Amino acid sequence: MSDGGRIGLVTGAASGIGRASAIGLASVGTHVTVADVDTAGGEETVALITAAGGAADFVACDVSSSADVQALVETIVARHGRLDVAHNNAGICPVGYTIDTLPEELWDRVIGVNLKGIWLSMKYELAVMREQRSGAIVNTSSVCGLRATSMTVPYNTSKHGVIGLTQEAALDFSALGVRVNAVLPGVVDTAMAHGIASDEQIVAMGEATPIGRVASPDEIAAAVVWLLSDAASYVTGEGMLVDGGLAIPLPSPISPV
Repeated sequence: MSDGGRIGLVTGAASGIGRASAIGLASVGTHVTVADVDTAGGEETVALITAAGGAADFVACDVSSSADVQALVETIVARHGRLDVAHNNAGICPVGYTIDTLPEELWDRVIGVNLKGIWLSMKYELAVMREQRSGAIVNTSSVCGLRATSMTVPYNTSKHGVIGLTQEAALDFSALGVRVNAVLPGVVDTAMAHGIASDEQIVAMGEATPIGRVASPDEIAAAVVWLLSDAASYVTGEGMLVDGGLAIPLPSPISPV
């Protein structure tokens, strides 16, 4: 599959799913702007892409800052003249708080990055794509956008909200030639996962999925690359689970007669 010649953006691309997505997009010919607050990690992603023969550049960006996101998109348009595809992936996931123990400043930070950051990214991306009357966006939600997990209050809330934002954007922009979808990963082998759970816990979570293991970032990126490609030209407003079956409802403990 090749969608060469496109101009793309991936936020949160210094590691994990974002890095894999940036590499995946570059591998099909997209020039990728790598965006992250982690400059060293972002530049490493660019180096990996260019070493493999792809094209990429880095722009430092805090997606919770309107000024940063506006400058990011304006920089891409100034350099390349357009923006064809975007993967809005930046996110954080602190754990260990219930609703009554969560500090307000932590709520503000997570919602600012995970939800406001998606809104800001789409705000400026869609302004460009509206004028082009073309484009495709994928937002990173989570299986937690469909069902809650304990002690992850703002993360769960933000990922539910990402699905709503995705559907809203799809309703408003699909007739203008712009598709907007989301991916909903399950347990993925990333630095974020290892920052909130032990290796043993991650293995156990993987074993608890129907597929029997955790995902690699490349497996999530493959779904992103497809959704952003012309092969998905009739897909919009979709929240695509890439979770190894984790969201499949458990059977009732009472078997039907």
